[in-house]
Amino acid sequence: MEGIFKSYEETITRKHSIGFTPKYKEEFRTFVNETLFVAIAEKTVEKLGWDLVYKDDHSIEAKRKDAGWMNERWTEIITASYKNGEVTVKSESLGNEIWDNGKNSKRVKLFIYAYQETLKTFNLQALKDLEKEIERKNNWDDYIIPETLPQPRSIRTPNIAIPIIGGICIALIMGFLVALLSLKGLYFIGLFEFLVATALVFVMKYLIKFSNYTDIKKLLYLLGGMVVLTYISNEYFQYEIILNSNHLERIGFWNFLKIRFLHGFTINKIDLGWVGWIILWIAQLGLTGIFVYFRLVSALTKYVIERVPAEVVDFAFYYAVKDKSEEEIRAELAQKGWSDVQSQNEVFDAIGGHQNVVTLSRIK
Repeated sequence: MEGIFKSYEETITRKHSIGFTPKYKEEFRTFVNETLFVAIAEKTVEKLGWDLVYKDDHSIEAKRKDAGWMNERWTEIITASYKNGEVTVKSESLGNEIWDNGKNSKRVKLFIYAYQETLKTFNLQALKDLEKEIERKNNWDDYIIPETLPQPRSIRTPNIAIPIIGGICIALIMGFLVALLSLKGLYFIGLFEFLVATALVFVMKYLIKFSNYTDIKKLLYLLGGMVVLTYISNEYFQYEIILNSNHLERIGFWNFLKIRFLHGFTINKIDLGWVGWIILWIAQLGLTGIFVYFRLVSALTKYVIERVPAEVVDFAFYYAVKDKSEEEIRAELAQKGWSDVQSQNEVFDAIGGHQNVVTLSRIK
């Protein structure tokens, strides 16, 4: 953050907010149009050292990063929206706090001050020049169409069988490991769900690359099945380990579950009864499912972007900006050597992947 803004920040009188998600907002007026507002607001965010995560024709979003006890983390998301010269600035806490200690009011007031100071550095002619520059940038008027493009890699037909087979194997392995650790009393709710999700997605990343299969809906269904299989096999492996370790007669897996259910779940010497098992199983499936979802979307997005050269993505996106139809964009790609339909689909997937990056970065 620039020194002048650091000095001003120290003088701001805080207004505290309390709630499940503390937030604070203020409004002010500006004489510039929405195109110039977004441009000035973007420069303001840059001067404040915040991370720009999203912008459109009339609003901008940024996240402020702060040093935590282990690493840096985003603490607030600041949104500035323009409508008919009226600007609404809102700061919202990120995380689990219910009292913001006045931080949101500081972010809002600091943004308004920094915006106004940044606007002062432009005279009328400079604003006109800036508006023309933004319009050229938004319309990709300075883009030079390349004579050639990097050629597509060898085509690999998507094959869902590889993720299915690999997914079943890793789910069973994770189920066995969780069973071993659970019987040793080393199971920690929350931590293990995170580790299970991390392991499942880590393996799935390589299965996706080997199979070149990127249908997000089917992959999410597959991972959901892997999560369920992990915890069902966990119970079965516990059953087998207990019987073999104690040389007990086989009573049947279903009877084992009924006995466990009747005896109840105990944590810290507190017997929660059968309700405890229901809560545990819901927590296992729910937490692991949430972790898996976000990690898979992130991993898949990274893959679909990386498998297509950036020059090819820019080339296709340029024609999209120029309102070309999908058929016209495919024809342009074909003229540059990208004639195979699968290769063209990967280009469109990469464009969608870049949009997913923005969506993920906006998550509160």
